[in-house]
Amino acid sequence: MLFSQELKECSGHVFVDSVPEFCLPETELLDLSTVDVILISNYHCMMALPYITEYTGFTGTVYATEPTVQIGRLLMEELVNSIERVPKAQSASMWKNKEVQRLLPAPLKDAVEVSMWRKCYTMPEVNAALSKIQLVGYSQKIELFGAVQVTPLSSGYALGSSNWIIQSHYEKVSYVSGSSLLTTHPQPMDQASLKNSDVLILTGLTQIPTANPDGMVGEFCSNLAMTVRNGGNVLVPCYPSGVIYDLLECLYQYIDSAGLSNVPFYFISPVANSSLEFSQIFAEWLCHNKQTKVYLPEPPFPHAELIQTNKLKHYPSIHGDFSNDFKQPCVVFTGHPSLRFGDVVHFMELWGKSSLNTVIFTEPDFSYLDALAPYQPLAMKCVYCPIDTRLNFIQVSKLLKEVQPLHVVCPEQYTQPPPTQSHRTDLMIDCQPPPMSYRRAEVLTLPYKRRYEKIEIMPELADSLVPLEIKPGISLATVSAVLHTKDNKHVLQLPPKPPQPPASKKRKRVSDDVPECKPLKPLLSGSIPVDQFVQTLEKHGFSDVKVEDTAKGHIVLLQEAETLIQIEEDSTHIICDNDEPLRVKLRDLVLKFLQKF
Repeated sequence: MLFSQELKECSGHVFVDSVPEFCLPETELLDLSTVDVILISNYHCMMALPYITEYTGFTGTVYATEPTVQIGRLLMEELVNSIERVPKAQSASMWKNKEVQRLLPAPLKDAVEVSMWRKCYTMPEVNAALSKIQLVGYSQKIELFGAVQVTPLSSGYALGSSNWIIQSHYEKVSYVSGSSLLTTHPQPMDQASLKNSDVLILTGLTQIPTANPDGMVGEFCSNLAMTVRNGGNVLVPCYPSGVIYDLLECLYQYIDSAGLSNVPFYFISPVANSSLEFSQIFAEWLCHNKQTKVYLPEPPFPHAELIQTNKLKHYPSIHGDFSNDFKQPCVVFTGHPSLRFGDVVHFMELWGKSSLNTVIFTEPDFSYLDALAPYQPLAMKCVYCPIDTRLNFIQVSKLLKEVQPLHVVCPEQYTQPPPTQSHRTDLMIDCQPPPMSYRRAEVLTLPYKRRYEKIEIMPELADSLVPLEIKPGISLATVSAVLHTKDNKHVLQLPPKPPQPPASKKRKRVSDDVPECKPLKPLLSGSIPVDQFVQTLEKHGFSDVKVEDTAKGHIVLLQEAETLIQIEEDSTHIICDNDEPLRVKLRDLVLKFLQKF
């Protein structure tokens, strides 16, 4: 196939004519076979999982909540199904040659790591990847090799979405990604558990900080109503889970007052039925208001009622039942939001030529202008109402003031205003101390050290200790023990007893066999006040005593005796020339100032 045949031009834009391909996570920097654990924050973050578990030699464990796994499965299933349904004979690869790529117009010449792009995985690979996930619940503590504990917390963004705490006995790192403080259908964000973090890693903020989700929902409803009243159809390119639940709920409250009760709503996706059912059964992952409905018993989401009253109908595809039931004007929710595959392509072709129809973009993941580019010229109206409930910069400032981490780590983009609005200094993270930022593929050293380990002491060893009070309220005890370490757990055990001599008729001298246990030297504590020590030396007949200060302490010189005494914070050395009686005498004078125990 010729290189020119891989590219197609449309309304001044150049496109690659190929099977859709996907950009994988960074694999060059990190050997994934050495990774022990993957923590999944929400179902949008796991779309690359089959590439990692099936192709990189990764043999570790993946942790995620149940709704994340189940809804992630639906998103992957829809993706695989949409791409397999319309197979393309060819796959374009010549344009990826670096020499060729840099001559192409933007955005093709700026595409990153094109050689790493891959075709979509298959359903068996999806099932294999998901079988490797271990399910966890909110606030569940998971021990990793005895070294750290990880805990998922509700992040308030999507069903089962999580922030993660990674902590040892004395240090705590929080990973905050894709979180929301707004009241939508998931359980609210758990902020309290993020307090006292040494480091808080922050990512996954809103992609459209200037748009207010409530305002966008209002605009969505009014644009939809206006189009339908004028006899047009509305197309909503969307994912099969997430914001669609909130949109259906808003429309449920809105349709009667707007006089839309006779307009059919169609939800078309290979996983539409499962998605609508799942949202009703994951009760414990929903906000309190929706949880209480389950016990009434009422369905937590109103789309159950929309389905019962035939206002909302769902179909696996546009073929079969849908083509018989299809009535216009109508509202269609279908995927994929990129407009590159899925049933949305059919509706763009069908409705694009009439200015009565409207396409409303609600998903923030793709530029709507890029999504529409291959369909130009287009007569249908386009409305951009991106609904992104994730944290904006005002909410981040409030959150950081509340949880007060010692250090914040975030992508470089969050530490400066957006390139298109350089005057908007409010659209960046502002905290004290300033955040540590990172770029793609940069290796960071987090600003804390593990200084302490927790050691357990066996009860029988604890029994044998004799604490001695050295200051009011402070007692010390000496410990002779064996340190036993396994799986990063440290235990102090009693030392082994000396072996008993075998009982024999012939009496042996005990000292022949058993090594003599030397009595333990007493431990010393305290400090030596130099001035008083010099006075004591003079009292004991040492004249001509000089004191020199050093970086670590003092040196006391006895010039007549040609002796020096080095006094440091944690040690004292007496250096004299082969005069043992003198050394012993000086040692006893030093010991007078120290406590023995």
